[in-house]
Amino acid sequence: MSKKKNSELSAKLAEIVVHGMQEKKGNEIVRLDMREVNATISDYFVICHADSNIQVNAIAKSVEDEVFKTLGQDPWHKEGHGNGEWVLLDFVDVVVHIFKTDKRSHYRIEDLWGDAEAQSYQSA
Repeated sequence: MSKKKNSELSAKLAEIVVHGMQEKKGNEIVRLDMREVNATISDYFVICHADSNIQVNAIAKSVEDEVFKTLGQDPWHKEGHGNGEWVLLDFVDVVVHIFKTDKRSHYRIEDLWGDAEAQSYQSA
C-alpha cells in the first residue's frame, strides 16, 4: 500500500475516532498530526477527556463501535478499560487517549508532542 493511500486511510480513521468521541460528549477533542514528528510510528493521536470514569469508558466503547461499524477494525491493543482514568486504544496508525479530566492535565500529552500540528473539535 502506498504511503499516500495509507495516510488517507489513517486520516479517515482519525475522523471516525473524533465522531465516536463526539457521540459521548468527549471534552476538548484534539487530533495531533504526528506524520512530521520524528520517532513516531503513528500518523495521529486523538485525545479527549471526560469528568467521570463511566463517561471515559463510554467514550472508549463508542470509539471502538464507530471504528468497527465503519472499517471493520478492532484496536490492535488497548489499556485502561475498567479503571476509567486513562483509556488507550491503539489502532496502529491512530492512537486514542481518553482521560479523566484530572489525568489529562497531569500527563499533558499535547505538551509532550508540542511540535505536532493540532486540530481541535467541538463536542457534538
